[in-house]
Amino acid sequence: MRDVRGVRGAELCWPPGDIVILSGLPGGGKSTLLRRFTAPTGPLHLIDSQDVRERLERAVGRMPYALLRPLARVAHYLRLWWVLRLPGAGVAVHDCGQWGWVRRWLGREAARRGGRAHLLLLDVSAQEARAGQWSRSRGVSEGAFDRHVRAMAALHAELSAGRLPVGCSSALLLDRTAAATLRRAAFEKGAHAVGGPPGPSLALPPVDRRPGGPSLPGPRCSRTP
Repeated sequence: MRDVRGVRGAELCWPPGDIVILSGLPGGGKSTLLRRFTAPTGPLHLIDSQDVRERLERAVGRMPYALLRPLARVAHYLRLWWVLRLPGAGVAVHDCGQWGWVRRWLGREAARRGGRAHLLLLDVSAQEARAGQWSRSRGVSEGAFDRHVRAMAALHAELSAGRLPVGCSSALLLDRTAAATLRRAAFEKGAHAVGGPPGPSLALPPVDRRPGGPSLPGPRCSRTP
């Protein structure tokens, strides 16, 4: 597991064909971060559950969310299943992080494609996430939000104990500062190949060693077994 919270100007790179599972609280900025992914050397698919929901809303008009939610969920996973049939493409998935079966499934699919699945966990506070929901005028119910908070707490506890979630070959923890200042997040040839180190290639900016200059939290970026 790698921790780059607070690090500015990092670069992340995964091999083409791998799967990145982007998890975090609703309103935390997952969709914004997802749109920053690129694939200069191959095809790329960005699977955003929020995008699926918005398309359904435009197609069916006004519908109670209790009815729309299961339709959006089915459409999201059907789209993801179809994309995973396409060989060689980098796939980044917006995932709520509540269900372990999703990570297990994506891990199996990544192995079938000859790659790996990686967890990218966007760490924001409940207050930051709520503010993000209000800013876009689209929130979730208190009950649903509480379930998301508990799911994220469980993921954090698992990583803090040195365990990777089942299905994931690596995990990287970042916050809004790191996400907003990423120089790039890409699927690119030359990143760690299958059989090499399991995490993404991670390039950090040079440390400013002048008196009073900023320093990077070295231990937080180290790899643990």
